[in-house]
Amino acid sequence: MDSMTEANGPVTDVTDLSFEQARDELVRVVAELEQGAPTLEHSLALWERGEALAARCEQWLVGAKQRLDAARSGALAEDDQK
Repeated sequence: MDSMTEANGPVTDVTDLSFEQARDELVRVVAELEQGAPTLEHSLALWERGEALAARCEQWLVGAKQRLDAARSGALAEDDQK
């Protein structure tokens, strides 16, 4: 499967990807870049896709950290009320 396409069709918008999907595709993109793309244009497209995927993974991770921080703050507030 070409990393620039999904199994069921064209490239998926990164905003529609779960963390796991974005991470897995990023791994494939990096591997393809390391092997050397056939053209400069393809290399640039892979690089751009990789940047977008990395940014999406970071969004997920920042969101997860915020949720954990909020949960911890809530748990601490409950403990303080006891």
